[in-house]
Formats: sequence, C-alpha cells, structure tokens
Amino acid sequence: MKKLTLLLLASLFFLPSLSWSQGCVEPTSEEGIQLIGFIQAEGSYQFLGKDAQNKLLDESSFYFNRARLGVTGNIPYDFSYYFMSEFSPRLGGPYILDAFVSYNRFAPYLKVAVGQFKSPFGLELLTPCHKLNTINRALAVNQLVDPFRDQGIMLSGSTGELKLFGLQTKNLIGYNLAVMNGTGRGLSEDGKFGDNNNKKDIIGRLTIHPVEFLTVGASYRFGKQPAKSATATTDDEKKRLGIDVELKYKNLLLQGEFVDGTDKGSYTVGGGCSGDVEVREGSIKRNGYFVQALYMTPWKIQPVVRLESYDPNLDVSESQLTGTSTDYIQNTIIYGFNYFFNDKVRFQFNYLYNAEENGLVEKKNDMVLAQFQVSF
Repeated sequence: MKKLTLLLLASLFFLPSLSWSQGCVEPTSEEGIQLIGFIQAEGSYQFLGKDAQNKLLDESSFYFNRARLGVTGNIPYDFSYYFMSEFSPRLGGPYILDAFVSYNRFAPYLKVAVGQFKSPFGLELLTPCHKLNTINRALAVNQLVDPFRDQGIMLSGSTGELKLFGLQTKNLIGYNLAVMNGTGRGLSEDGKFGDNNNKKDIIGRLTIHPVEFLTVGASYRFGKQPAKSATATTDDEKKRLGIDVELKYKNLLLQGEFVDGTDKGSYTVGGGCSGDVEVREGSIKRNGYFVQALYMTPWKIQPVVRLESYDPNLDVSESQLTGTSTDYIQNTIIYGFNYFFNDKVRFQFNYLYNAEENGLVEKKNDMVLAQFQVSF
C-alpha cells in the first residue's frame, strides 16, 4: 500500500515526436556505405529479499543488453537501404533485425519502404533503442505492441515545410500506413522461415504537430492470423489502439503513451526486445500506459522520473485474485538519470520501484539497472 501511495503521488507531476523513420539512423546525403551500430553493456541487481531459511535471494548480472551492427546508404537515384543485425547473446543473436529498401523520390511527403522493419505503432516503439529515455521500454509496450518487427510494405511521410491551416510548424502532419505479415521477423508460427498468414496486419499511425512544443500521435493495428488452437473454427484476431503525447519546451521533455489491446482466440505474453514469447489460448482485454519527465541540466546530466502501469487482464477484478494469480496490475516508478559524455557515449542509471495491485502480499522485486552505451 505504501508503494501504491507513492505511485499515485508521483503521477500528479505528469501530463499524459514526430517519429516516422523505420530505422535507427537516416543515411547521409552522400552515396556509399555508412557503417552504423551501438553497444549497450548493462548490469542489473534485483532485490528479492530472503527465503524461509533467511538466505538472501538477490540476483545480479552483467551482460550485453544490445549489440548491433549494420550499414545504411543511398543509391542513385532516389533509393536508400538499411540493414541492421543483432549480436547480443542475451537476445539470441546473431540474426537480421532490420533489412529494407526505401524509395524517396517524393520525400518528405511520401516514402515507400519494403522489407523487414519496425511496426509503425506508438511513440516509444518508434524511438530507436539507443535513444530511449529509460534503459527498457514500458511493460505495456513490450506486452502489447508486438511483433516489434515484421515484414511488409509501408507508406510514410509528412507535410514537411508546407504551411497549413495558418500554422507555421514543420511536419504539421505525419503518417505511416503498413501492410505486414503479422508473424514477426519473417518467421511463421512454427518458428520456420516463411509466412502462414494470408490475411495480413494493417498498422497505421498519424501525428499532429500544431505548435513547436507539442506532438500528438494516434496508432491503430488490426489483424487476423490462423488459429493456434487445433480445435478453433475461426481465425485469431488482434486489435490495438494507441494514443501518445510529447511536450518539448527548452530543456524539459514530457511524454505519455496509452495502449489498449483486445485479443480473440489466443494471445501472446512476453516478447518485446527480449524474453521468450508464450502463447495462451482464450480471449483477453489488456491495457497500460507510461508518463515520464526529463530535464537536461547544464552539466550533461538528465534526471528522469517515470510512472508506468500495466493491467494484464481487464476482466479480472482485484477481489478475484488469488495468491497464485498473475493477473494483478503491475505498477512501476523509475527514478534515474542519463549522463552524456558526448553525442556518441552515454551512461544510464534506473531504479525500478515496483508495486503490484494484487490485494495480497507485495512482491519483493525492485531492481537497479545501469547501462553504458557507445554508438557509431
């Protein structure tokens, strides 16, 4: 209860970017190959308390959070390419992460990309991993905005320098519209390469940037896949709706995102940037959100405070939970900072203050994360 009270107090300090590039880095205007990538060396310490024999259960580890290497570049005329591989053993590397070709003749109003890239959904997913304001993405994003990457075709663009409706901001309207397999990273449901979904997923995102300090975004995803259950008579169905807001004023940054999800037939748990994906039969409704504030100081230190919450089953009330239930609301406050040595090197520190709304004994699972990152 104490942690929940602190969560509610922290949320009083928050309000609920235009980001439509598929890759982490845009190629330069010059022809030729541009080598890109980053390394994230991370350490963690989890506070798990003691067991019945008074033995300390805390866990600690050092590992590569992400280790990525790729190339990007331009090809005459009007084409560009992007390729990125993941090498971190923690994420099951090496494997192809992104690989797509873009046609840019009508940029910024229209770009066409074909290949494997991020699903164009939400604010935080479209933030490159080496630009995230906290070490990890929000739990709601990890659980609901899947698959992170998929194969397909996407149209994207913005109004660029056009002045519309008397407003003077650049990129007043941005958009993405993609048709994707829905199975993620070129894999079918049995883990083999290929696609067994003829119905495809439709993903769309629209951003409005009416004034220099404000961007509002809305995302939608709908798809049907072959049923995972052998006894099912209809396809599985997935629906996602997201709303996000970003406020930038001088050195202050405020961001918030809400994601709502409905699954019929079956659904997945886990996944995101790391972890195994578990398939469960049945229909479910879930949602979650995060809000965060950051301020860049003159000393290259950027404090960050973040509140996030995830409800894994909207149809289960707190009174229905038992001691073995996993359907409790999961809340987290993150206190931390980012320190920028320069534009290529930074250090991040996060303390995760976890509180579960299960009406039972609160779990001991707070965590400290520290990450050193070099990008090139």
